[in-house]
Amino acid sequence: MYAPERQQEILRLARAGGRVDVLSLAAEFQVTAETIRRDLKALDRAGLLRRVHGGAIPAGRLDFEPDLAEREGTAADEKDRIARAALTELPADGTGTVILDAGSTVARLAAQLPLESALTAVTHSLPTAARLADHPGIQLHLVGGRVRHRTRAAVDAWSLRAYAEIRADVLFLAANGFSAAHGLTTPDLAEAAVKRAAVAAARRVVLLADSGKYGQEHFARFGDLADVDLLITDTGLSPDDAAAVERAGTEVVRA
Repeated sequence: MYAPERQQEILRLARAGGRVDVLSLAAEFQVTAETIRRDLKALDRAGLLRRVHGGAIPAGRLDFEPDLAEREGTAADEKDRIARAALTELPADGTGTVILDAGSTVARLAAQLPLESALTAVTHSLPTAARLADHPGIQLHLVGGRVRHRTRAAVDAWSLRAYAEIRADVLFLAANGFSAAHGLTTPDLAEAAVKRAAVAAARRVVLLADSGKYGQEHFARFGDLADVDLLITDTGLSPDDAAAVERAGTEVVRA
């Protein structure tokens, strides 16, 4: 089978199933995983598919949302570096109030908080709360609401009310996609509403996002880059893209 024929069949499978993965395609077409990656790259460049971790989805699927396990395994080294860099953005003297958004990089930050921290931490993320529950110095406040199974995050009216009642020093924010053109996006409208409320509840907003999320666009928009004081990302974000983010009003640190 020639490459164009294989790519046409890959596109058909993606549209039929909503997603394709590299290893399954390699087995089906009896080619190497690297050959499939080249096919997916070509289809992505043509605007027919959008590459995601381990495979691709049809272009236009702005509501696609990876599950928690997949997000945890994506760009793990970069997320660890971002989380370490974010420690410098904690309130001075290890005290003060922080909001920790639902997101795998933010959860990594929670796991790295120093034992001597005496912060008040607020989160609507069950994984993040679990990592902080035994921390000896942190006063943990868990925001309630309906828990979304895919992200283990609380959403809806209870969550929105809770964030409307507080004021925090720093919000460590997550996003599924960010860009100067389209701002901050996530696949789910309910999660977008909670993120928007958390942004409004903080004096300073620090976005923790790996470079793979730059330029990605999802269904629910919850803010502009101008709403973010600082982006901490990895060195995969090019200097030109970092400059575009800074022109939008956000300081950039590449860890």
